[in-house]
Amino acid sequence: MQARNFRHVKNRPYTRKEYARGFPPPKIVKFTMGDTKAAFDCELQLLSTKRVQVRHCALEAARVATNRVLMEKLVNDYLLVVQPYPHIILRENKMIFGAHADRLQQGMRRSFGTPVGTAAKVEVGQPIITVRVKSAAVETAKMALKRGSAKLPIHCNVVETKLVVAPEEVSSDSSED
Repeated sequence: MQARNFRHVKNRPYTRKEYARGFPPPKIVKFTMGDTKAAFDCELQLLSTKRVQVRHCALEAARVATNRVLMEKLVNDYLLVVQPYPHIILRENKMIFGAHADRLQQGMRRSFGTPVGTAAKVEVGQPIITVRVKSAAVETAKMALKRGSAKLPIHCNVVETKLVVAPEEVSSDSSED
């Protein structure tokens, strides 16, 4: 099955889980990784350039690729967050082709389809992965996000923003000297 089958956003999302039996849970293991309590200077975001549906296995592959680079270079001095949650249920009416296939399939009769996965709807400019690092590790985070964007079905932009440090953090740092 190709990712392009479910990439385009056609109709309203199908999210009624009480009617869908046996749909697979999202493959994303963790949505937040790294040091959640540390203060960071810079935030980098992986922004989508198109309106598209991204399957849960693509989001997990992008998370693993990004996290692997950050773990190798920065050990635990970062915060990585996967933003979209895959809540749209994808269905497929499986058809068999070949000899004696006409005895097994029903065509369009009862063609509701069986759940094959989940997907997240991503709008234009919506952040897919957010990474927070110290200013010395910005290039490493950019490289990690580029690796992660290769696993997604769309082209993405990496946007860097400087975070404003809270005044009470600055005053507590200066009083320690």
